[in-house]
Amino acid sequence: MAKSSADDEELRRACQAAIEETAHQIVMSIRVAKSRGIWGKSSKLGRGHMAKPRVLAVSTKTKGQQSKAVLRVLKYSTGGVLEPAKLYKLKHLTKVEVVTNDPTGCTFMLGFDNLRSQSVAPPQWTMRNVDDRNRFLHCILNICKDVLDRLPKVIGIDVVEMAIWAKEHTPEVPKQQGILQVGYDRSVAVERDMKVTVERELVSQAEEEDMEALLGTYVMGIGEAEAFSERLKRELQALEAANVHSILENEPLINEILQGLEVATDYVDEMDEWLGIFNLKLRHMREDIESIEIRNNKLEMQSVNNETLIEELEKLLERLRIPSEYAACLTGGSFDEARMLQNIEACEWLTNALRNLEVPKLDQCYASMKSVKEKKAELEKLRNTFVRRASEFLRNYFASLVDFMISDKSYFSQRGQLKRPDHADLRYKCRTYARLLQHLKSLDPNCLGPLRKAYCSSLNLLLRREAREFANELRASTKASRNPTVWLDGSMGSSQSASSADTSTVSEAYAKMLTIFIPLLVDESSFFAHFMCFEVPALVPPGGATAKGGKAIPNDDNDDDDLGILDIDDNEKPGKKSADLQALNESLRDLLDGIQEDFYAVVDWAYKIDPLRCISMHGITERYISGQKADAAGFVRILLDDLENRISTQFNRFVDEACHQIEKNERNVRQVGVLSYIPRFATLATRMEQYIQGQSRDLVDQAYTKFVTVMFATLDKIAQADSKYADILLLENYAAFQNSLYDLANVVPTLAKFYHQASESYEQACTRFISTIIYHQFERLFQFARRIEDLMYTITPEEIPFQLGLSKMDLRKVIKSSLSGVDKSISAMYKRLQKNLNSEELLPSLWDKCKKEFLDKYESFAQLVAKIYPTENIPPVSEMKDLLASF
Repeated sequence: MAKSSADDEELRRACQAAIEETAHQIVMSIRVAKSRGIWGKSSKLGRGHMAKPRVLAVSTKTKGQQSKAVLRVLKYSTGGVLEPAKLYKLKHLTKVEVVTNDPTGCTFMLGFDNLRSQSVAPPQWTMRNVDDRNRFLHCILNICKDVLDRLPKVIGIDVVEMAIWAKEHTPEVPKQQGILQVGYDRSVAVERDMKVTVERELVSQAEEEDMEALLGTYVMGIGEAEAFSERLKRELQALEAANVHSILENEPLINEILQGLEVATDYVDEMDEWLGIFNLKLRHMREDIESIEIRNNKLEMQSVNNETLIEELEKLLERLRIPSEYAACLTGGSFDEARMLQNIEACEWLTNALRNLEVPKLDQCYASMKSVKEKKAELEKLRNTFVRRASEFLRNYFASLVDFMISDKSYFSQRGQLKRPDHADLRYKCRTYARLLQHLKSLDPNCLGPLRKAYCSSLNLLLRREAREFANELRASTKASRNPTVWLDGSMGSSQSASSADTSTVSEAYAKMLTIFIPLLVDESSFFAHFMCFEVPALVPPGGATAKGGKAIPNDDNDDDDLGILDIDDNEKPGKKSADLQALNESLRDLLDGIQEDFYAVVDWAYKIDPLRCISMHGITERYISGQKADAAGFVRILLDDLENRISTQFNRFVDEACHQIEKNERNVRQVGVLSYIPRFATLATRMEQYIQGQSRDLVDQAYTKFVTVMFATLDKIAQADSKYADILLLENYAAFQNSLYDLANVVPTLAKFYHQASESYEQACTRFISTIIYHQFERLFQFARRIEDLMYTITPEEIPFQLGLSKMDLRKVIKSSLSGVDKSISAMYKRLQKNLNSEELLPSLWDKCKKEFLDKYESFAQLVAKIYPTENIPPVSEMKDLLASF
């Protein structure tokens, strides 16, 4: 018998080294094979059930009066070193079952009550022999009994056999009482393993009943199992001897039986020989049948393959066949409107035929066939021929349509009659070939470039001719008197005023130009994009573009399939801008370029008649720009922006000329009174406000800012030329500015700002002028008061009368010289104010300001005298107030 792995000291040391980090000691270690199984069923060896080498080790740990027993599963690592794989606590062991399907009896399973999933198949452990199994199970049962004071349920083990085996393989030693100690000798553990007392629960109920029945047949008492076993052996020997004696007594009968067996053996041998012959024949017949079946299967497979091949070839031939009617149509058919349906069908067939010969539609194995390549080349030749013929026809067709319309003068505006462009018939004739263009794009996308250029070139001539004739007749039929451009020139007589002739027809003519042609250009751009197969999103909302007053501009042609063009600046989405979008904008430039000159001509004509009409035209253009943000073609947006810039440039030129006229008022000759450009600016601002429409508010506000800035700067320069009368000139002009713009400043924030600025400047000029008038008459009096005020910052009031020139005597002299004829001085002050002012309407307010300022200064002087010279008497303030009130 091979040495048991339980006695392998080297294995024991390897297991102890694998768990050296714990405080456990190895009690027993043994090599096993691990596999998967189910309770009560044998394991099936498959991919997931192959036996794996493992080592089972029982270890214990003592802590105080308590001991813990653990069953460890160790596996071999890559280097052949044992490492822990799994751990089971023996306190949870509930069942030990020996697998009955294993004839060797070396396979068993262990059941634990703390497993998370009881549905998972438990592992099966297979020992090398029964001795190893018995040693291991005895060791576990003894530990369970000593440490846990209970035994697990044992199934499939002959308890008596195990007890006899334990007695034969273990010397009888006194059973140690108490709990297992860590580090005890291995022989003691083995001896204790063999000394297992099997309880009633290790024997099944049926076995227990049989044993009781057997023992009940004996009257004698049985003290020990050994005596019982000896008696059974003796009775068995006696029974066997009786059987042998009975057989010897029946020898004649046995001889007869033997002779019969020999005869039967001869028959059996003969039958076996016959069966061998039949078996050989049957084997040869089976081989022949197999050979026939193989040949038959090959024939059937070949027949099926031939049928499938014929079907595939027929499908391929159907793909390669070119219908004669389509070939004739593609190579030499007519492009008349009546024949377009046949042309479209031929194009659809050609497109599908070419697509069916490509790899996604055609199997890769067919692509390299010579017949497929030849047929593909033939189809491509057909495609090139048809594309060339169709492109040439469409180029000529577009040119002929436009030439016909240009040659007929009834399509354009004539003298005395404005003609709205009507392209309904043109678009209807073009739509006849819309599907043809779509098929041409799918057949050869490169052919669309020349066609688009031909269409743009032809239609551009028509659009420019229509715009030119319409603009010329529009200007000729518009009657408006020309307004002078010299608005703020100071050289114009005071009686001459700017013309107030009605020039509204000028801006109405410009609005009509936009109303007619902007929707037309948008529709043409949309139709061109759709007709020429540009892949761009449709952005024209229902109702078309926005017209004057926010109303929808009606579509001339009621075309439901016109598409809008993606705005090149605002509506572009990431990843959407494609080569088609760039090509579309380039084509639109070719389609509409040059038409802007007629719009510019209308703008320049309107500017010459009335520059202020630029304000109205700017507002009209702004409304169209805001209406086109969501639906206009790129070129139309550019055209409107250019028109807005040109209108702004023309208006700014007018503003610069007017500012230059203002600056010409700065001359060396002394100017008095209100400058001429002050009231003229009020007239100009009033009319500019009448022309404001939409968003042209900013344009006018910028003009106001420039005008007023230049006006105020010029006024300051004129005032500085004569410092003596500077304040009079300033206050009169600032007052005139406020009076003339009072109503507009209440509604225009920009003018309100300059109104307040003029008001501040007026007050400052008034203060300076009144101070000059007062000091001219009472200079000694208020100079004396100013000296006193200056000294009060450095010395006390009591010391001031003792300063040089500030004595009481000096005070009396000043009062006598200044106030002895105060009524005459006040009268002279009024006359001087009246003499210097050119505007009589300002005199009352300025005289009131002058009297108030004089009283304030005199009251301050009286307070100083009362404080510094308390014993001196001067005319009281009330007396002076009454005197002023009398004037």
